[in-house]
Amino acid sequence: MGVGNVSKRILLGRKLRSSQLGETLLPKRIALPVFASDALSSVAYAPDEVFIMLSVAGASTYLWSWRIGIVVAIVMLTVVASYRQNVHAYPSGGGDYEVATVNLGSTAGVTVASALLVDYVLTVAVSVSSGVQNAASALPFVGRHDVVVSVVVVVVLAAMNLRGVRESGGTFAVPVYGFMIGILGMAAYAAVRSVTGALPQVESAHYHITPAPGYQGAISTGALVFLLARAFASGCAALTGVEAISNGVPAFRKPKSRNAATTLLLLGAIAVTMLMSIIVLAHQMGIKYVDPTDPEAMGRLRDANFHAFPASFREHTVVAQIARAVFDNFNPGFYFVVAMTGIILVLAANTSFNGFPVLGSILARDGFMPRQLGSRGDRLAYSNGILILAFFAALLIVVFKAQPTRLIQLYIVGVFVSFNLSQLGMIRHWTRHLKTERDPAERRRMFRSRAINTFGLGMTLVVFIIIVVTKFLAGAWIAIVAMIVFFTMMKAIRRHYDRVEEELVVGDTDPVLPTRVHAVVLVSKLHKPTMRALAYAKASRPNILEAVTVEIDRGSSDRLLADWDAHHIDIPLKVLYSPYREIIRPIVQYAVELREANPRGVVAVYIPEYVVGRWWEQLLHNQTALRLKARLLFTPGVMVTSVPFQLSGSELGEEREDWRLYRVRPGDVRRGRRS
Repeated sequence: MGVGNVSKRILLGRKLRSSQLGETLLPKRIALPVFASDALSSVAYAPDEVFIMLSVAGASTYLWSWRIGIVVAIVMLTVVASYRQNVHAYPSGGGDYEVATVNLGSTAGVTVASALLVDYVLTVAVSVSSGVQNAASALPFVGRHDVVVSVVVVVVLAAMNLRGVRESGGTFAVPVYGFMIGILGMAAYAAVRSVTGALPQVESAHYHITPAPGYQGAISTGALVFLLARAFASGCAALTGVEAISNGVPAFRKPKSRNAATTLLLLGAIAVTMLMSIIVLAHQMGIKYVDPTDPEAMGRLRDANFHAFPASFREHTVVAQIARAVFDNFNPGFYFVVAMTGIILVLAANTSFNGFPVLGSILARDGFMPRQLGSRGDRLAYSNGILILAFFAALLIVVFKAQPTRLIQLYIVGVFVSFNLSQLGMIRHWTRHLKTERDPAERRRMFRSRAINTFGLGMTLVVFIIIVVTKFLAGAWIAIVAMIVFFTMMKAIRRHYDRVEEELVVGDTDPVLPTRVHAVVLVSKLHKPTMRALAYAKASRPNILEAVTVEIDRGSSDRLLADWDAHHIDIPLKVLYSPYREIIRPIVQYAVELREANPRGVVAVYIPEYVVGRWWEQLLHNQTALRLKARLLFTPGVMVTSVPFQLSGSELGEEREDWRLYRVRPGDVRRGRRS
């Protein structure tokens, strides 16, 4: 095993057989942190976005925060209830893409797929950037290198997921459950302190926020409605990741649909509880929060004496401020909450590392993505999808400088596109089945399910309109453009595959043999690879066989002709003159001329090659044969055959030498030379 294979095994672990796929299926206790980490982690930054948007008009509008939280919670529970219908009706793992494709058509399905692909990439970028920002609350040096740290985290996550879904899920389960315990424990302890009248205020309670231009004084009703709509749209970031479970149903243990639906219910209950706990606590403890990455917003923040903060000042996140105040007499509690929050925000990206590759494999199966995305790696994970996701997420982090608030404006557009089309598809699904179903109990269940999906469509459609109106100019247009690009690309890929499949269909004239085969053996010098290629070409019995060399140096050509005559080779050798010392062009032109002279025949080009033993030895030899094959492959009527000769330094060459040394010859057993 080479150094590369050893390194790969250390990184990924031992290979898994295809028959071991069942061993990678997840129980509910592991599936929850694997597929719900994105939705659970959203409650760590969704409150931040609500307070950031409300801070535009100053702290006076913070009294709306808990009301906005309630509306977001209602939307989340509605979406969870709707997706419980999805996992029972479509357990194959296609999720929103399959629902839209089956019920609304291919165009709707590709639209959903493009939205989900964009959303998965943004999930990784937002989650990792937000996690690094939270970590900076306890580790200031992280904040000074947030882009580099974020990219490194993405690489580490990709490497862990290349080891397989089960392994990554087992690794990530502890911090996800630690985050739940930290947030819910903090909320419970804060509730006890509130009842006893000992609930402290956060560090920013005495700060002051000056309203942004246009919001000073008494703001109009229209401006207030627009502001609340923007805050609500930002808070709906808490809904991202809910759809991941419907895409990951095949990864659950049996009964798959029931286990997935139960996990969805647990996700909704836990996420809503944590979200409302953070928002209510922040309001009660007097939070004053602005975007710490926006210099203009930080310029509106004043200390207790109405003095501006220095340029180096960075306000801690909402969760960090609450934890510091609640655990003011217990520092380990503060560090535990901050650490678990930072970790889960990073691990939320793991949801995308499970969803993106699976969706990519389904799209590859349907011909909308390159077929390489449908191949499983050594650990039965869709390795190509994982690597592509990591690349695009890292690119976004670099472009947007790891700033969550800038990225989140792009974030939730895609997920609500898929929400709406999925709900509409499920309504069509139940309506179609009601036309044929006669069992009264089953019909009542279908009517109830359709009502849930109808209510869900109404809620998500309203949210989508609000998001587009309030966030389009703030950056949502970039996500929409990205979806259009993905949509166009997938349609083009499908047209390519359809065209290729159509051309490859066997017709009536395809079995007809060519009138003749004109074989050409390429010769650079007379050596063992050349002799092997000549022998192989002769064994194929072509109609015409000749050797061809390109003259770029008169002396070399003369020596080759002399060697040719000295060895009495009975195959004619033709010399192609190349005044500009080109090799590939004269050969291609000669092959084209032969083909044009006999359009119904074929030209068979044999290229002798020798195989070196080590990768670095490849650098010592030119790659003329490789480039020549690339050119000839695009020449109609020309067949290219490589005739390899393994040198003794290569593994195959060593096998050849061993075979020559140890092969059994006639009479060896009788003479006692071999047993």
